Amino acid sequence: MASPSLLPVPGSSSELVSGVGATSQYKRRRISLDNELSCEVLGEIEAWLPALRSEDYYMEPCFAGLASRELSDPGFLSRVPDFTVGRIGFGRVKFLGKTDVRRLDLDEIVKFRRHEVVVYEDERDKPEVGQGLNKAAEVTLTLRARLWNSNEKWVDDVVDKLRDKTDRQGAQFISFDPESGDWKFLVPHFSRFGLSDDDEEDITMNDAEEVEGHVEMNGGEILDVDEENTPVDPEPAGPMLYHSLPAHLGLDPTRMKEMRTLMFPFEEEVEHFNGPSRQKLSHGKELTKPPVHSSPQRMSHRSNVPATRKTPLALLEYNPDSTGSSSPGTILMAQQNKALPLKMIKGEGFKLDLKHETPVTGSHSHYVVDSGLFMGRSFRVGWGPNGILVHCGTPVGSDDSQRVLSSVINVEKVAIDKVIRDENSKAKKELVDFAFDYPLNLHKALNHEQKEVELGSFKLKLQKVVSDRLVLSDICRSYIDIAERQLEVPGLSSFARLVLTHQVMIWELIRVLFSERENSGQSKSPGSDNEEDMMPEMKETSLEVDQEALPLIRRAEFSCWLQESVCHRVQEEVSSLDDSSYLEHIFVLLTGRQLDAAVEIAASRGDVRLACLLSQAGGSMVNRADVARQLDLWRMNGLDFNFIEKERIRLYEMLSGNIHGALQGIKIDWKRFLGLLMWYRLEPHTPLPIIFQAYQHLLNDGKALYPLPIYIDEGPAEEATNFAEKHFDLSYYLMLLHANGDGKFSFLKTMCSAFSSTHDPLDYHMIWHQRSVLEAVGVFNSNDLHILDMGIVSQLLCVGQIHWAIYVVLHIPYRDDYPYLHGTLIREILFQYCETWSSDESQRLFIENLDIPRAWLHEAMAVYFNYHGDLPDALEHYLECANWQKAHSLFVTEVAHKLFLSGNHTEIWRLASSMEDHKSEIENWDFGAGIYILFYMLKSSFQEDGNAMNELDSLDSKNTACRNFMSHLNESLAVLDERLPVGARLAYSKMAEEISGLLLADINEGSTRDDQFSCFDTVFKAPLPEDIRSGHLQDAVSLFTCYLAEMAS
Repeated sequence: MASPSLLPVPGSSSELVSGVGATSQYKRRRISLDNELSCEVLGEIEAWLPALRSEDYYMEPCFAGLASRELSDPGFLSRVPDFTVGRIGFGRVKFLGKTDVRRLDLDEIVKFRRHEVVVYEDERDKPEVGQGLNKAAEVTLTLRARLWNSNEKWVDDVVDKLRDKTDRQGAQFISFDPESGDWKFLVPHFSRFGLSDDDEEDITMNDAEEVEGHVEMNGGEILDVDEENTPVDPEPAGPMLYHSLPAHLGLDPTRMKEMRTLMFPFEEEVEHFNGPSRQKLSHGKELTKPPVHSSPQRMSHRSNVPATRKTPLALLEYNPDSTGSSSPGTILMAQQNKALPLKMIKGEGFKLDLKHETPVTGSHSHYVVDSGLFMGRSFRVGWGPNGILVHCGTPVGSDDSQRVLSSVINVEKVAIDKVIRDENSKAKKELVDFAFDYPLNLHKALNHEQKEVELGSFKLKLQKVVSDRLVLSDICRSYIDIAERQLEVPGLSSFARLVLTHQVMIWELIRVLFSERENSGQSKSPGSDNEEDMMPEMKETSLEVDQEALPLIRRAEFSCWLQESVCHRVQEEVSSLDDSSYLEHIFVLLTGRQLDAAVEIAASRGDVRLACLLSQAGGSMVNRADVARQLDLWRMNGLDFNFIEKERIRLYEMLSGNIHGALQGIKIDWKRFLGLLMWYRLEPHTPLPIIFQAYQHLLNDGKALYPLPIYIDEGPAEEATNFAEKHFDLSYYLMLLHANGDGKFSFLKTMCSAFSSTHDPLDYHMIWHQRSVLEAVGVFNSNDLHILDMGIVSQLLCVGQIHWAIYVVLHIPYRDDYPYLHGTLIREILFQYCETWSSDESQRLFIENLDIPRAWLHEAMAVYFNYHGDLPDALEHYLECANWQKAHSLFVTEVAHKLFLSGNHTEIWRLASSMEDHKSEIENWDFGAGIYILFYMLKSSFQEDGNAMNELDSLDSKNTACRNFMSHLNESLAVLDERLPVGARLAYSKMAEEISGLLLADINEGSTRDDQFSCFDTVFKAPLPEDIRSGHLQDAVSLFTCYLAEMAS
């Protein structure tokens, strides 16, 4: 469909069709005129035209009209009268007077949203009033609602609200058309005009009466329904399942539909239907309105239909299709309200191809489909502790034949804990110990340095492992021992065994590349050409070597490590070869530096000369040069190589150092390629950094194999399907780190990611230890690897190891720009996982031994007990963490009155007196816990004899004290008001009753009548029950009668 802004202007069709046309290539309008016009004029006009790329926006005059008028009247673009910009279904703005539209980017300046228009959204780009488009204009906004009520009173009410809203925005109300929903008003200049969410709720989102309707389904398709012309079969063609999450939650589905329209307004602008209805605008443009906007005539016609409120019906319809695609079903929108003249469509929904993998598919997990995705929209899922995922979807391709409603909330646990599960996906306590407990205990046993940081009134002791390279070998061997013991656990999957074996080799490589030896003397430098020959001797005796020999020793150890790494692959290839081709066997053995076996095979076949050459492989550069010179002589002399076995020539190329020539047509892994480079191409004494740098240069030039991560290189075939070559193997990163020396290492973050050693993006349990050890010995330092830290924290929390998670947080490097990071994390962990660590005595003691402020532990437990309704325990912990205000509030509203009514006065006194020293920090102390303290002190003064409370020795003094207490009670009731439960009010009455009884009991013959009447006056002001008050009133009347009798006598 042509863009509305390119449609002909009325009265100028024939002229423009012959002279001007328009296209929308790359969403950019361009003008092409008659060939008689020069290209220069065309280019100049096009440069001055305003830009409007959005297809649902239009302007008047349109591009063709503006270009035509500019041709006939130069300068017209600087004085366009009543220039109009609009958006289909949203409204339009007519700028009054003459407007300069030259080079205006209308897409950025004018923006229509639901019930709102914004001109110059960025205030910095807004010109002065009267300039550009910041001028007086007539705005028309189309208000959207399901059904405009034709009732005159209702219309008047809406007009009054719109008029008030217009005035409050500084605009002038013009009119409101209830048929079309057009709200028209004048603005003096521009900012943001329209309705807020509250205004929409008040004006346009009022509930309209529903009319029960049906949607017909036939073979899984929703028919194209027109209620005026098409009869609807009241019975569905097949079995249907109606369900609705809003209805299930007791909400109005129609109201939810309106909310959907409000939150996703752009979906209503998309053309969904095969036969859209067309309407003519008053400006002569023909446009297609979205089906949700029906004609005013039909809306008016339907508003006369008598409507009755029914039980909310389903918004979703689920029809399983057992014969169609691999998807178990299709969820479509189903409108149940006939008051809207909607046309239903066949929805394609959100389909997933089970054959196409994504990062969360394949061997990682099943597809999880949200019902919202089938409707073309994704609803947010909810995450809870320990990897809990809450969603309303179901796995695609599931074998479960039971139909799952989209209104059913699924609570599942995401596999953050794969590392502790066996091949049957069952969690094992042994694997928890080997993956987390044993390595972290080893880490804790290393030397640490502490850094104390202040967090307000609290202090934290951050920790960091410190070590040196002399003990690095022992540390690595300890980690290797843990991994090897884990390999002995029965039931491990083959992939887990692969990753564990790789971890063993990684720790061995760290030992080889970064450890150092103690050296107190000197010995002669090893001079053997075959560097591996010295390794057994070095292991048997503790040689003292000089510094010059250390690089050669490290190279020899690395060579042994490399041979061991590729040994299993060499043996696999050898076992797959035919015994008849011994030369192929020899070549494969050479790729793994297994020279003894290669020489033995050659000698056993009588190929003595080849055996002699093989015995010198990778040795003197003179021998390599001789072999290379011999090959060159053969080529120069025109030797026919067809008479020599191809495999023999390949061996000669290898022995000459031409590894690329030797590998033509053969695929090997990257580690063996690195070995060939070190063993046969470079000089025998080349230092390791030079070797690694040479490999990296070849890799950059595309001449070396990509160092694939272990799970791609040796893992299942499906793991390599979508590998995008963004990660090297961890062992290669370590090689680059060794070659880098003390310089800045640019690969640090990718090296410390989970993908460098495992396919599980959530598994950081071992890379964290490797990073920590490397930092401890000074290989590198970094304070921005928080993803790694939080990754292992998440794993530990998922498996319930809360104490170790806090231990890891304390090892996160301190940063000045995030000074409260550690405190915030630890408190969040304590709060969220309080049930776990507080119920495990060992974990709680471990956390306390980390010097975590005890107030944080008590605060977390207070919140936990408060949430679960254990209020006395919550109060105790609030007191322990010195949260006096919270403790006081809990004491007054929940605890004290229960203790009082049960007669546990000792406990009340203990709790209240423990807060009394901090009453200056507590709001309304005198009207809360102070009431109870005052009560017990007053009661004690009545009950004690002698001079202990001599200030209350007279009735008048006692009456004054009681009156003060009653006043506090009444003020407490007034101040706390609704916060006091019924039980607390009852406790207050009991206190008032008891004090009143004690006061009246002290009325004796020796007191004056005035004092006695004053005591009754005090009692009558107390918050007493009516029956008690009536009894006291009778006593007062009796006293007064006696007084009158005395007066009469």
